[in-house]
Amino acid sequence: MSAAPETVSGPLITADGIPLKESLQKSLRRSKIRAALLVAPPLLFLIFLFVIPIGNMLTRSVDDKLINQVLPNTFEAFESWDKVSEPDETMFAAIYQDLKAADKTDIGKASVRMNYAKPGWRSLVKRTARKIKKMEPPYKEAFLKADDRWTDNEYWLSLGIMKDKRTMGYYLNAVDRTYDFDKNVVHVDENRKVYNLLWWRTIQVSIIVTLACLLLAYPVAYLLATLPMRIANLLMICVLMPFWTSLLVRIVAWMIMLQQNGVVNDTLVAAGVLSDENRLAMMYNFNGTVIVMTQILLPFMILPIFSVMKTIPPSYMKAAQNLGATPTLAFIRVYMPQTIPGIGAGCILVFIVAIGYYITPELVGGKDGRLIGNMVAYHMQRSLNWGLAAAMGTILLIVILIFYWIYDKIIGIDNMKMG
Repeated sequence: MSAAPETVSGPLITADGIPLKESLQKSLRRSKIRAALLVAPPLLFLIFLFVIPIGNMLTRSVDDKLINQVLPNTFEAFESWDKVSEPDETMFAAIYQDLKAADKTDIGKASVRMNYAKPGWRSLVKRTARKIKKMEPPYKEAFLKADDRWTDNEYWLSLGIMKDKRTMGYYLNAVDRTYDFDKNVVHVDENRKVYNLLWWRTIQVSIIVTLACLLLAYPVAYLLATLPMRIANLLMICVLMPFWTSLLVRIVAWMIMLQQNGVVNDTLVAAGVLSDENRLAMMYNFNGTVIVMTQILLPFMILPIFSVMKTIPPSYMKAAQNLGATPTLAFIRVYMPQTIPGIGAGCILVFIVAIGYYITPELVGGKDGRLIGNMVAYHMQRSLNWGLAAAMGTILLIVILIFYWIYDKIIGIDNMKMG
């Protein structure tokens, strides 16, 4: 009888003398490290350029802690006030302690925030803060001597709007709502209602510009995809030429063309379409904004549609016609459905860019063509109401996500193609 095979005892060893299990673990670790190093640059790019700024915007839109840090004693005294009678010595002593202890820079920032709740707070606080070191008890008399507006209960009542470290007040302001002194949501005065109109106008302009770009871009993209290569390349240069020209130059050129004594009106008058007295007003209004934005964003619609059309074999149309379909029917039933992914990509791209546009409306739109992006820029650069600007930016982000969700339900993200 043959002898039984010997059994191997102990761990398996590689040719290098290292246990097989340990060698596999090292190889796996090296693979993970290489994968992490490959992923790290785009991940860091995403974090620092998207996640952190958007997170900071979301935080700023509800942040109201600065005013509470500057005036802690004042808000504590405010809670015990009956909100009816004049503030007593205790409240004046509290605000005296806060203004005396606070840094001048913080007082300035806090007074700006207070001015959003009640106009006049900034000048009142800054004037009083300059005299705070010379004040002596009784503090109520000293404050009234510095400025008699301290007897106005509306200033004190407005502290109730700012008493919480987290607030939804900026979001309410962005849709023409606000808090009253008891933290109830109320409408702003009629003469201050502006943001709802701007939201509606922004969405309206974005939709009109998207549809206008689609109507103009589709036949151009079809020509680019079906004409001979030599002619198509020449037309493609014309499509791409705006990208080689400064945006400001293009806008100024349109301003010259669209003014009442510009090229467009002069041409229409010379052709007899308009009389000299009835020239069209196409500058500093809604129409000018739509016209210029359409021209600027048109290439963003042409390129996605063209890239999809280029992949459609011409034999499909010929086969449909050989089966009895007319050229028009073959185009509608066979060719057009295959271009939907490009149409969807172009529409979502143009809409997202248009809804946040502010340069063109600022230069061309005037009062009637101003969009929500212009108000965001205004609050960031002039009024310094960064909380309201952040709230508007957040709402704008939510609106884009809603339309993106609608697009996903109708067309589907998986069907979006850029070529």
